[in-house]
Amino acid sequence: MSVKVREFIDFWMQNSVHAAEQFGDPGASQDVAELTRRCIEMAKSEGITENAMRDEVGDVAEYIRGRLKAANKSESDRQK
Repeated sequence: MSVKVREFIDFWMQNSVHAAEQFGDPGASQDVAELTRRCIEMAKSEGITENAMRDEVGDVAEYIRGRLKAANKSESDRQK
């Protein structure tokens, strides 16, 4: 199941965790709790448990927080 879990997490992150828009435009959600809830909900619909995701990446909210921080930093660096 680990390959399925990793593929789901990678796909979900790529499609759901994005940098905040710059220049005041509305952007992607930056609410870690909301993103975590959506990730877990979508995983369940794919037959993947929260525990399976936790086994793969550790704390799901912290993983999303880290990916979000990295996306925002990358976007900030790109804007310079």
